[in-house]
Amino acid sequence: MKIQYFNRPNGQVETEKVYGDAGVKWLYESLGGKILSPLLATAPISVIYGLMQSSSSSKNKIPEFIKNFEIQMDDYLPEEGRDENDPYSSFNKFFIRQFKDGKRDFIQAPSEMPAFCEARYFGYDSINDEDTIPVKGKFLNAKELLANDKWTETFSDGPLLLARLCPVDYHRFHYPDGGKVLDYYKVSGKYHSVNPIAHKKRNDIFTTNIREVTILETENFGKLAYVEVGAICVGRIVQSTDLKTFKRGQEKGYFLFGGSTVIVIGEKGKWAPSKDILDNTKKGMETYLHIGTQAGVKL
Repeated sequence: MKIQYFNRPNGQVETEKVYGDAGVKWLYESLGGKILSPLLATAPISVIYGLMQSSSSSKNKIPEFIKNFEIQMDDYLPEEGRDENDPYSSFNKFFIRQFKDGKRDFIQAPSEMPAFCEARYFGYDSINDEDTIPVKGKFLNAKELLANDKWTETFSDGPLLLARLCPVDYHRFHYPDGGKVLDYYKVSGKYHSVNPIAHKKRNDIFTTNIREVTILETENFGKLAYVEVGAICVGRIVQSTDLKTFKRGQEKGYFLFGGSTVIVIGEKGKWAPSKDILDNTKKGMETYLHIGTQAGVKL
């Protein structure tokens, strides 16, 4: 199965080079994998594996990873207290690397919502039971995603942006606008892969995986439900802020080792995803965005 996406920065359709491709296929397509996947998707296995990436020996994997995925390391800072000759003390420190100043800027126009992750996006102007998002035969809605009746009605039929982070991506996530936090809670669950290969075999991943939910009151886009979804081998979801007030572009948190997903749901009629994201989504194709560039527009 080839995973193709539209790369907005260069205007090309590209085929994704999947980290751990063979392992994901075995886990979700083979008989043995199907038997073991319920065990491997449990918290202890994924968390322990993720934490192993913080060992000093794990940094030996970094040079080959950079080479295989052609990561432009000139864009990134070394770990604090280290220099470019030996920039990271572990694979996890490399994994949560930060951009150098000036490498990424957040649009400031009040009518434009900036991308909150450097990721591959699906977008919908309204989520309801007539849409399959983005898994064949499975509906995503506020009730299942948020798992909290307090907020179901607020986000019913609202717009949705789903940002999938690959292991090769920048793994910090940011606030798309300024505002204040209204609520924050965790939803327990599994640690299935968020790779499209896995989605093809399991259509309940986003609503059964572990999640952290923050309800935001923003300056320009109304209320937003900001949902971080855990995934296989993600050691931890880390919140960087005090979860009270925030500014546009401010870092919200990061994922330790593993690819994962951030989902943002809005109130009906407040905003819509960018046109190219909507158009590509209808074709079943994600749109890759640089963080801070336009991901949505105010209505």
